[in-house]
Amino acid sequence: MSRRHRPQRIAASLSALAATALLVAAVPAAAHDGASHPDEAAEAATLGAGHAQEHAKIRAAAQALGGYSQLARIESLNDLTRSQELANSKFHPKAYGQFAEYFQSPDFAAHIAMLPTGKVLLFSFERVETDPTEEPAPTNTLGPENAGRAFLWDPGKGTGPDAFTKVTPPELVVPDGTDVQRPAPFFCAGHAFLPNGMLGVFGGNLGHSGGAGAKLSLVFDPWTESWAVNKDMTVGRWYPSVATAPDGRLLIMSGHTEQGWGTSTSVVERFPAMSHPVPFEKTLTPRDFPTDTLRVDAPFGEDSDYPHLFTLRDGKVYGLGRHAARQWAFDPVAETRTDLPARPDGLHRGYGSAVPLPAGFRGPDSVLILGGDRDDPNTYKLSGGGWEKEHPRAFGRTQDNTLLLPDASLLTVNGAYGIRDYGNGDYNPKSDLKYRQIETRNALGEWRLGPVQRLPRGYHANSVVLPDGRVLVTGDELQQLANDPKIDDEMNGSIEIFEPAYLHQGARPRLDQVPGGPIGFDSRFKVSTSTPGQVKKAVLLAPTTATHAVNTSQRHLELRIVHRQGNTLALQAPPSANDAPPGHYMLFLLDEKGVPSTAKFVSLR
Repeated sequence: MSRRHRPQRIAASLSALAATALLVAAVPAAAHDGASHPDEAAEAATLGAGHAQEHAKIRAAAQALGGYSQLARIESLNDLTRSQELANSKFHPKAYGQFAEYFQSPDFAAHIAMLPTGKVLLFSFERVETDPTEEPAPTNTLGPENAGRAFLWDPGKGTGPDAFTKVTPPELVVPDGTDVQRPAPFFCAGHAFLPNGMLGVFGGNLGHSGGAGAKLSLVFDPWTESWAVNKDMTVGRWYPSVATAPDGRLLIMSGHTEQGWGTSTSVVERFPAMSHPVPFEKTLTPRDFPTDTLRVDAPFGEDSDYPHLFTLRDGKVYGLGRHAARQWAFDPVAETRTDLPARPDGLHRGYGSAVPLPAGFRGPDSVLILGGDRDDPNTYKLSGGGWEKEHPRAFGRTQDNTLLLPDASLLTVNGAYGIRDYGNGDYNPKSDLKYRQIETRNALGEWRLGPVQRLPRGYHANSVVLPDGRVLVTGDELQQLANDPKIDDEMNGSIEIFEPAYLHQGARPRLDQVPGGPIGFDSRFKVSTSTPGQVKKAVLLAPTTATHAVNTSQRHLELRIVHRQGNTLALQAPPSANDAPPGHYMLFLLDEKGVPSTAKFVSLR
């Protein structure tokens, strides 16, 4: 039986065994040549042959689980639950928010997308290991075990298994020499939204050389909940980044090629190619669409995979690499690249987050870089072509996810000491618990520590803002495996729900109706609300898609309220596609305290 399908019916037996204080469950199982365990004779003499034989079976089952017992998983989750409850008793929800729910998920969610249907797409890989002290991803696995998987979570159906739907990626033959079909191995790809709400996913894993890039080009259609395959990219990409340009086309940069880790490509590709239409309509699902190659290159280098990409209000795409000197602005129309000043910290920042800062009624013109170095808590703002040091967070962390919230504040969740190092050594699931604590940034740029999440989540951790203003927190397959209460079922991931403080300030405003069709830039449109006296602001917040601490789709804009009449508000759309690239946005109404309504999706065209 393969390691990913190991039986796990020994939790009760291991618990009983631990209670006897014999500690035999931790002793290695007998060798495959039939040699006896050195303690078996003593056990037989003390406990009897039958009881000793049961202990031998338990040891063998523990070894079949990769040497990591179910008892350890249960006790770890229990410890984290208790410590979370104790720590959060000091934080009042009205001032700090609260972690309100924790439930199992069928996927590790190394990749995530908040879809315009209100559902969340979670996707990653089929595991090849259940032991969290080993690598569970098939990075160096050739053949059918190197496969992707994907699920939809529907918040409207609750938090049980029935709220999840499997949406398996297309079965493909990838050029790994095995000539065997498997669900597309798209983990460690890059992704961004097309204007019609569909998600473009580019790159993936060929299963060799420490991460060899696939040429995969896929689209997930949230309206039909199905995948489409497009023509291969020009070059394979493992760890690329993708951003939506003002014309609605996706720019794809960086990533290690099909030759393997350390062979980063400088080729910039565009999807769809200029020879094909931009998909604005829900009915236009790109199939067999090609990419084309821009005249400009993006030489981020092998140490700048997964660069942060942002489209700012000047219409340029800003590429902010991990290396301090690799900072550029790309003009997607002229197909040129402009040098930006080196980031002043002079550090290589790996797996930190970045956010385009809100700028009122216009699109963002600055970006905040933060995280990615465990020794540097400072944050750095790129604005007007120069860098400024901003207020620091409480401590440095890598693997953090920082989100724009409807009230324009920032929320940091997740984080770790290093890539696979949680503060106690590589592949040691015992974490330095400070990385569980969230931080929030107010309008003055000041940071404040808040409640702690259940699991420490580092590498491959993710989060998104939901339409009801809550925050979904998930990811980090090692921590999920280390804290899975039932490893033999199909729910080996987990999700936490954070309620920001604004959800504890009283009744929300209501948003009752929005236009069903596309809204033109700089046009006026009407919405209805049954609480017009509560409404002080209207805000667009882009739904996001993220992986590896990179989230290229974040955006926050205020909308002018140009007229009020009864329960109807007339709002002014953003001035241009430079301010807000075409696509779907969550529209929130906020009261004077920043309490948001539940959002409805609108489409900018």
